[in-house]
Amino acid sequence: MRSLTLQEIEQFASRPNARRIAVENFLMSMGSDKEVAIANLTLDTKAYGWNTATTGAILAGIKLASKEV
Repeated sequence: MRSLTLQEIEQFASRPNARRIAVENFLMSMGSDKEVAIANLTLDTKAYGWNTATTGAILAGIKLASKEV
């Protein structure tokens, strides 16, 4: 999994109703393992009560970072 650019992260963080800080922090700090990132997303969503828009934005970022070029 590659690191996302700041511009890519900004696009996800700017989605309607997504919690900007949560999206930015998660996508900037996720590691290189897709399965671990998704597991952490599930745990964080429950722990912090993130809404669907926030979780969806982060998941989209994980998917983009996982794509092979």
